[in-house]
Amino acid sequence: MLNTLISFIALLFLLALVAYVLVLIANNFRAHTLYERNADIEADMLKAQFNQIMEKRRLRTEQIKLSWNGFRKFKIVSKVKETHDITSFYLCPHDGKPLPEFLPGQYLTFRIFISGKSKPVIRCYSLSDSHNPERYRVTIKKLPPPKDNLEAPPGLVSNYLHDSLNESDIVNVKAPSGHFCIDITKNSPLVLLSGGIGITPMLSMLNALKETGPKREIWFFHGVRNKEEQLMKEHLETVARGNPNIHLIIFYSAPAETDSLNEDYHVKGRVTVANIKPFLPSSNYNFYICGPPPMIEDLRNDLAEWGVPKKNILFEAFGRATVKRCKPDASKDKAPKIDIRFSKSGKTLPWDPNLSSLLELGEKNGIPLESGCRAGNCGTCLTAIKNGEVVYVTEPGSQPEEGSCLTCIAVPKGDLTLDA
Repeated sequence: MLNTLISFIALLFLLALVAYVLVLIANNFRAHTLYERNADIEADMLKAQFNQIMEKRRLRTEQIKLSWNGFRKFKIVSKVKETHDITSFYLCPHDGKPLPEFLPGQYLTFRIFISGKSKPVIRCYSLSDSHNPERYRVTIKKLPPPKDNLEAPPGLVSNYLHDSLNESDIVNVKAPSGHFCIDITKNSPLVLLSGGIGITPMLSMLNALKETGPKREIWFFHGVRNKEEQLMKEHLETVARGNPNIHLIIFYSAPAETDSLNEDYHVKGRVTVANIKPFLPSSNYNFYICGPPPMIEDLRNDLAEWGVPKKNILFEAFGRATVKRCKPDASKDKAPKIDIRFSKSGKTLPWDPNLSSLLELGEKNGIPLESGCRAGNCGTCLTAIKNGEVVYVTEPGSQPEEGSCLTCIAVPKGDLTLDA
């Protein structure tokens, strides 16, 4: 009986030992599997980072190889009317050579020769499509006179392009440039916010994202007055239907009686932070904004109040209205006189605080200053400062190099000498 009991206890001990060994083996296997899984995840992350770096280098190498200095001749191969006052221009290089890739959101700089003008006029227009090695597309609104001054002439270049240039005509274009653009090698979620013709760089971004980042979370909020003003409606709806990661929300601020809610548009009102919050699960996105200056100012302020870091808010305004006019000083008669010296032109002019910028001062006095976007984005008006300082009336798209200023958004801090 005692022997039987001892044998039973020994058997239990042996079974316990076997179970313990099996548990050790299982834990070791799980730990090894988890280690391998973590190693695989880390390897995948390193591989993704490596691929991003290599893709950026490839894009940069391709840009350098195919890019060009100065202006290059392009032929208008197609001119497509999108709405009653918006037209897309398809441009092919006259020499037939392939085109460099560009960053979605960048623009082209045009040098336009207009009859009656003593010198060519420079303007910048956003690329409105993803990269195509054979042609570029810009989509341009025909600008009417300013609402606050109907006696003023309409937009000089936009009206000329719409009314005077046709298919087969030649235009002079600089290579794509600009800092308002997305990095297509990343996968971070994005929110695109646009109003009116501010949709053009967003179209470039959206089309590129559709082609290169099918799983990236994208919210696209766009505002217009009504269906008559909505650009490329069918294209946007097709992109949204075919890509479940792309969420398209259209705002109409003044819908017509024939415009249908949830069919033509989703929200009656304007693109504001209060109106987009119900759609977004959080503020943890990179926000890109393009539209008229009041819209941009409101969105930037409200996004900051929502807790969005400044580095995650990128913007590009357009048009002369971007530059806020300086309010005349009530005591300007007592204020010290400010002199602006243009060294190359040999002119010294008194600063008028009613003017919006140094560019406007130069233009009113026959001083040749280059300009493009007139919103501090393109850098065409970059001018060296020989003496003195300036203040910017609106934030530049990118900070100019030290010792220079963007005359389209700059006013003098005191006496100033420019290399112009």
